Amino acid sequence: MEYLTVGQMAKLNCISEQTLRLYDKIGLLSPCHRDDYNNYRYYDVKQCAVLDIIQYMKAMGMQLKDIKYQLDHKNIDLIEKFLWQRHAQIQDEIQTLKFQRRGIERTIDSLERYRTSPPDGTILLEYIEKRHMYYIDSGINVYDYDLETYEKILRDLRYSLMADELPQIYFFNAGMILRQKELMKSNFYSTEAFVFVDSEVTLEKHILTVPANYYLCIFCNDFYKEKEYIGRLMDEINRKGYQICGDYLCESIADIPVINHTERGMHLRLQIPIKFF
Repeated sequence: MEYLTVGQMAKLNCISEQTLRLYDKIGLLSPCHRDDYNNYRYYDVKQCAVLDIIQYMKAMGMQLKDIKYQLDHKNIDLIEKFLWQRHAQIQDEIQTLKFQRRGIERTIDSLERYRTSPPDGTILLEYIEKRHMYYIDSGINVYDYDLETYEKILRDLRYSLMADELPQIYFFNAGMILRQKELMKSNFYSTEAFVFVDSEVTLEKHILTVPANYYLCIFCNDFYKEKEYIGRLMDEINRKGYQICGDYLCESIADIPVINHTERGMHLRLQIPIKFF
């Protein structure tokens, strides 16, 4: 039998000597021979097979204590059970990473919209693709209150998202809905808060599809100027002879870049769907 020193065993298996000493210390893989004279430890090349198993289990995410338990008990059922548990865990991690990636993409899009958006008070006619929103009715008319109450409405929206087990990446750039019938009466009554979500979100409630359409939009950098700017949109609609064909949306297109230390800063896109005669 040809013995291998710790250094030779480590080099042969592309691991560190420190790792081998740790495995020996915890009883995971010990040298097959110790020299009585110099107390040197030696391994048999056949022990590489055990080391392969250890490294393979580590690569699958198994902790050393669990690997030791499996090797000590030699129970295939336990190994299979662990593998299925690890499989489910990895699936959850993949889903989490996908949502994180989507959150990053949404934030990048938001920053680009903010950086390229026109100055405050600019009115534009925009074609906006179909969107999907998650919304709640807070029962509180946001136009009767200030930013403090608006924040409370957003808390209700966030709690509802959590209750429906939706990822928190969707709690981003929230807005409010003013229904068409109230808008046509110039009645500032809006109790419904929303966030846009991906089309993959399917719930029996709280989901609304906003059809693709042309929207008359005005950009606003102040929560308290919204009523005035809605009036400007309505004047433009009347002047151009457009017809309102849906609900007004107050969409925050960027919260992050303009936030300050005391309250939410918002860059808003106020939008009314219209059709042409």
